[in-house]
Amino acid sequence: MTCDTIKMEISTNPDYVGIIRLATSGVANKVGFSVDEIEDIKVAVSEACTNAIRHSEVNNFLIEFKLLQNGLCIEIKDQGKGYDIDSIEAVDLSNPKEGGLGIYIIKTLMDEVEIDSRDGKGTIIKMTKYLGVDI
Repeated sequence: MTCDTIKMEISTNPDYVGIIRLATSGVANKVGFSVDEIEDIKVAVSEACTNAIRHSEVNNFLIEFKLLQNGLCIEIKDQGKGYDIDSIEAVDLSNPKEGGLGIYIIKTLMDEVEIDSRDGKGTIIKMTKYLGVDI
């Protein structure tokens, strides 16, 4: 099965997150998601982009949209230091802290989330949303 792919290289300037949200909205609309699903996807993408901007050690990061027959897969790749995924603490919603909720939010809003982070190699967040699937 082939799928269409859209790739963008974005400056780590936080002002561009709004542009990424607009692009995400357009792509998700083309795939056929509802307005509510598009809003969820935009929030997840914004969180992942904010992480990439915060942790990238170069002046840009990559975002790739793969239009699937039954959904949308989005990968956000930065060239940061990377981190130990297993060291991320579980979120305590009864005692929330400032920061640290991004990955939790992404996992809550998307159907599948994979994180590949390697020391000195950066991080890839791959998130997929399927059509017609309720979380």
